[in-house]
Amino acid sequence: MRELSLNILDVAQNSITAGASLITIEVKENTVDKTMLIGIYDNGKGMSEEQVKSVVDPFFTTRTTRKVGMGIPLFKMAAEQTGGGLEIKSELGVGTEVRAYFKTDSVDFTPLGDIASTVQMLITMNTDRDFVYKHIVNEKEFVADTREIKEILGDVPLDTYEVSQWLFEFIKENTEVLYI
Repeated sequence: MRELSLNILDVAQNSITAGASLITIEVKENTVDKTMLIGIYDNGKGMSEEQVKSVVDPFFTTRTTRKVGMGIPLFKMAAEQTGGGLEIKSELGVGTEVRAYFKTDSVDFTPLGDIASTVQMLITMNTDRDFVYKHIVNEKEFVADTREIKEILGDVPLDTYEVSQWLFEFIKENTEVLYI
């Protein structure tokens, strides 16, 4: 994939398919150490120990629509190409945690990409779930939590055009501020 935000979209989609009601996306960058952690955590149905071991195999998938699952293997490859790695922790009935570690000064580092659009799309296309987006750059932090946003908006749905546009701008502007 040409940007890591697409990997995030794919892994978050796995969380949705697993029945997660709460999905947390964390991007943690350290510009001094030149590292990045991307974590996707959910409270979905989880995986068995055997599934966790198999999920990095592109020829393993739980989907019935196709016989391969490339999302996690590509995410793992993107991390490993930089000298980083990927770890998955999961427990049946509890949820799954996927963490990818990157060295951002590697020539093979894939850019994060349009994370604001990715998070906005996940939120507006899945209004029956909650998302927490946490982005940290060194000591600066931005958090967007749909539970808080829904409380403020009341009966206004997150998938209305105006709210969707506001979400994009809110995420984009607050993420950009982290780099100043």
